[in-house]
Amino acid sequence: MSIVTFTIILILGAYLAGLVGSLTGLGGGVVVIPLLTLVFHVDIRYAIGAALLASIANSSGAASAYIKEGMTNIRLGMFLEIATTVGAVIGALIAVYTPTNTIAILFGAVLLFSAAMTLRKKNQEALTEGSKWSARLKLDNSYPTPNGVVNYKLKNIGGGFSIMTLAGVMSGLLGIGSGALKVLAMDTTMKIPFKVSTTTSNFMIGVTAAASAVVYLQRGYMDPGIAFPVVLGVLGGAFTGAKLLTKINPTTLRWIFCIAITFVALEMIYNGLQHNF
Repeated sequence: MSIVTFTIILILGAYLAGLVGSLTGLGGGVVVIPLLTLVFHVDIRYAIGAALLASIANSSGAASAYIKEGMTNIRLGMFLEIATTVGAVIGALIAVYTPTNTIAILFGAVLLFSAAMTLRKKNQEALTEGSKWSARLKLDNSYPTPNGVVNYKLKNIGGGFSIMTLAGVMSGLLGIGSGALKVLAMDTTMKIPFKVSTTTSNFMIGVTAAASAVVYLQRGYMDPGIAFPVVLGVLGGAFTGAKLLTKINPTTLRWIFCIAITFVALEMIYNGLQHNF
């Protein structure tokens, strides 16, 4: 395969990754890493390095649009980033000394969890009674809807913070942003309306990935020939996804994503068990 063909396919795949990542809040790595490892047989650590850069691009592209629309809870995102950033550095350091086949199996398991998370019932209700810590930290906020601005309050701040630490470790270890865990923490644990949790997750993923990317960069796992097309494609997909989120019914998209990602997850686990990485 020529370099030009490789680059074009990679850009198209990364575009899809950015689109899926911005629509689901899961980050672009869930598509980028399987594409690089299963299709192009790139070493998984180089794939993770490129995926981390893709997550930064995905977050930057989608987050800017969401913030402009008033959907993102910036204060909450920065508070939870304390947990995810520490976890991301720890995860990246662990990844350097973890066998690649083990990483592939863990990656497949997290993908299965992410697929299941996309099909669960989303929290759409805005709480009118929140926790005292939510009020003290001024994390309560509002977001626009077709029927006007809706105010919401948060609960279980400590539980959400703990899950975010685990999300950071998974992000640094696997390079996928751990959007599923972040949305779980905000949506299920802290009871934030789904659109707010998705957009805030997108906002956070870039910061978390940047913390992990430093470790991969120092270890030499950033290949410009792979990373540049990935970042270019993901950024385009992220902007497209941000525009589509408010206009489409995500139910069909979630089912297609769930089926596709389950297949990819099983393939990653199988290849990991067969020591093909």
